[in-house]
Amino acid sequence: MNKLLMIGILGYILCFGNKNESMAQTGQHVNISSQPIWGPEGYDRVDYYYLPNIETYYCVATHQFIYLSGGRWVFTNNLPPKYARYDLYSGYKVIINKPRPYLNFNEDRTIYLSYRDYRGRQVPIRDSHNPKYIRSTKH
Repeated sequence: MNKLLMIGILGYILCFGNKNESMAQTGQHVNISSQPIWGPEGYDRVDYYYLPNIETYYCVATHQFIYLSGGRWVFTNNLPPKYARYDLYSGYKVIINKPRPYLNFNEDRTIYLSYRDYRGRQVPIRDSHNPKYIRSTKH
């Protein structure tokens, strides 16, 4: 129990304690270079992705997947075991820029239910032709 609590606290600190990213002139936090290459293009800032197909969150700051298992939130560098072969490039991603969105999981699951098995196309950063997504070692 204490170990899980410590992991959760550490995940929170890592997600919101890193203020080394650049700031745009508007004061808006920009983290393009930290976004995974499977993330959709078009966003200067992303705190979390919600993946409705697998009911999992991804924290951009810590590069961790967050999912519910046995009534507890798990923070890990890997997809949930039952979704280990999930294609991150083709599944729909919802951008969420608020702290600890997983605390609103039931609401998110309901709101984004229609995006499960969504057949529309989100262009992943990997396939973008936009110069702001120049490949870096962080991707």
